[in-house]
Amino acid sequence: MLQTTALSDWRPARVHEALGRDFFDPVEGADFSQLVLRYRNRRWAERMGLGGLTDAQWLDHFGRFVPLPGSFETPLALRYHGHQFHSYNPQLGDGRGFLFAQGFDREGMILRDFGTKGSGVTPWSRGGDGRLTLKGGVREVLAAEMLEALGVETSKGFSLIETGESLYRNDEPSPTRAAVLVRLSHSHIRIGTFQRLAFFKDEANLQRLVEHVIAHYYPHLNALPQEDRVPALLGAVAGNVARVGAQWIAAGFVHGVLNSDNINITGESFDYGPWRFLLRYDPGFVAAYFDETGLYAFGRQPDALAWNLTRLAETLVPLASVETLEPELNRFWPAFQNSLAQAVLRRLGLKAQGEEKDRQLVSALYSFMAAAAPDYERVFFDWRGGGLAHDKAMAGPLGALYRGDDFAPVLSLLKTFEPCENARAHPYFGGPAPRTLLIDEVEAIWAPIAANDDWSQFLSALDDIAAMRAAYAV
Repeated sequence: MLQTTALSDWRPARVHEALGRDFFDPVEGADFSQLVLRYRNRRWAERMGLGGLTDAQWLDHFGRFVPLPGSFETPLALRYHGHQFHSYNPQLGDGRGFLFAQGFDREGMILRDFGTKGSGVTPWSRGGDGRLTLKGGVREVLAAEMLEALGVETSKGFSLIETGESLYRNDEPSPTRAAVLVRLSHSHIRIGTFQRLAFFKDEANLQRLVEHVIAHYYPHLNALPQEDRVPALLGAVAGNVARVGAQWIAAGFVHGVLNSDNINITGESFDYGPWRFLLRYDPGFVAAYFDETGLYAFGRQPDALAWNLTRLAETLVPLASVETLEPELNRFWPAFQNSLAQAVLRRLGLKAQGEEKDRQLVSALYSFMAAAAPDYERVFFDWRGGGLAHDKAMAGPLGALYRGDDFAPVLSLLKTFEPCENARAHPYFGGPAPRTLLIDEVEAIWAPIAANDDWSQFLSALDDIAAMRAAYAV
């Protein structure tokens, strides 16, 4: 009875199952020796109709993988291929995760996926143990929360449960603690999902996948003539991917591993491993220690996304002509430029003044940051509200830079933009400094967890990030 009451607002789905067994493998989750709830996203649990679950029920569903009523009876390990650092790998697939459930967000009835990370071995584990370190889970929760606060369309860290296992890893002091993460996303269908079907020349399933994606993620395309739908789908995906890439730049974020299996067709940011936020603007800044050529450096992220979209376009050639696909693929760069202007203006709390003038401000702002090397997050914090922020910004720690010649073109433009209503109304923008999440801060959050099982700094960081999210939402 309690379970029924707790799930009275839950709206289940299982649409991925309709694609058929060529797209996934039913699997069982690992049987963990111990379950300790470390993080529960109550805000998103409410939106998904799961806010009434007790902690014990939460552990059952997201640690023991007891099915959520009405969704999958057995988790699905998804099949896909992908380019990893431009090298094609046909041995990929969900190797330490699976699609656990699907449901509808109560705000707008949007379909969302519950995907796991660290949930055990699957047919695609390639000899790995299928596990996730607790530190990796903590880092992903922090990344998703920070990105959401900064306006990035991101997956959500939904649940983090410590599992009582000890893991050995080359990039962490070992043995290290283990965890299972559940993330909430719009979709786990990736560019690599299409690539796998193209690799096998499986045109029938490729067509089935296109129809599935349009039906569930781009239903407005159904109104188009049949021959226009495939090219239009490419254009829609390109627009969404461009938008999230622009949001990364505005947030000063480096994903780190932009392989084609990490780009999904809804254009949502997800799967955070060696991520970093910038201290200062640096197009060459690299997040992953194994990215030896800087392929996925901060300033090369848009190029990486465009490259991956070209791989998606190649998979669609059997279903459409190159002549119809090419102009849709070319939507990426104009969409990226427009989205970057929108993302920067959102962060600055300014109203758009038209495409040309908006882009002038963005260009001037990044020229200043390239020349003067100020703290990246501080610039957006100081100039929230444009001219409204003038006196406080000039009196702040970067005042000398703001009075210099490098900032003069930015200041001149800022004065011509109208601030959004209540742009600086939240107390966050009246504080002494912005909340940041640089690598040293992440390590400082983890250190007391590792040493003393002290989660206070983790919880404090989440509170700070929540205040930032509220401030940008005003």
